[in-house]
Amino acid sequence: MSDTPPSNPPAGGQQQQIQLRIDEQRMRTTYANTIRTTTAPDEVVLDFGLNMPMQGPDGQMAMLFDVGSRVVMNWRSAKRLAMSLGQVIRQYEQANGEINLNQQGGQGGPGGPKLAK
Repeated sequence: MSDTPPSNPPAGGQQQQIQLRIDEQRMRTTYANTIRTTTAPDEVVLDFGLNMPMQGPDGQMAMLFDVGSRVVMNWRSAKRLAMSLGQVIRQYEQANGEINLNQQGGQGGPGGPKLAK
C-alpha cells in the first residue's frame, strides 16, 4: 500500500507519476493471531499479538494476550488500511471461498476470544 499523497496534475491535464521506493532494511516480521484496537481523537492504536491459552492460579483456563507489536496511525491512514484490507480479503475470498470466522482451526481460525456477558 502506498502512502504517497495525490499530486496536483500539471497544466495540460497530465498526471505526474511519483516513484515509490520501499526500504525493508529495518523491517521485522512477526505473527499475530489477534489484535486489540484503541482509539483517540487523533489516532488509532493497533496492538498485534498472540492469544495463548493458559491455566490460571484457580485452575480455570484463561487466555493470555501477548502483545508483540504496536502500530499507531492517524485516522486517514487507518481508513486507507481498512480499504486495502477489504480489497485483499475480497480477492482472497473470490479465489478461495468465504472465510468463516466461526470455524475452529484452519484458515478462518477461532475468531478470537469471546466477550464475557
